[in-house]
Amino acid sequence: MNIRIGNGYDIHRLVEGRALILGGVNIPHELGLLGHSDADVLTHAIMDAMLGALSLGDIGFYFPPSDPQWAGADSLKLLEQVHQLIRNEGWQIGNIDSVIVAERPKLKPHISAMRDRLATVLELNPNQVGIKATTNEKLGPEGREEGISSYAVVLLQQAT
Repeated sequence: MNIRIGNGYDIHRLVEGRALILGGVNIPHELGLLGHSDADVLTHAIMDAMLGALSLGDIGFYFPPSDPQWAGADSLKLLEQVHQLIRNEGWQIGNIDSVIVAERPKLKPHISAMRDRLATVLELNPNQVGIKATTNEKLGPEGREEGISSYAVVLLQQAT
């Protein structure tokens, strides 16, 4: 079996007046993530991992922040496009492993919903989508609650 592994990373600043969306789920919090799209760091990290596995660049190449058509974009819609690109190249997702780094809010109650949303968009079983959440022990921008980051690893298998 031919396989490829990609990793992705994203971070966005927390600000007032924006929704906090992670894995396509709107999470109640007084701050949200600032970005050109909905700033969903989890979904962005997964997309970059998918693209990186096939040396296809990053999401900035396909959805540049300088392009007004992506302003406020739903990252799950962007994920659908990246998924289609991967499929058109003859690959399918084996599994995803990811981690979200945030001091607050507590994300454990939302992980199941995030897994379900991402699995649905990617046509996967939820057990193929790993999501973990951790704090940064009050260190760095995540620990100071200036932002939230996410890391993702994706295993792609050549479609049969």
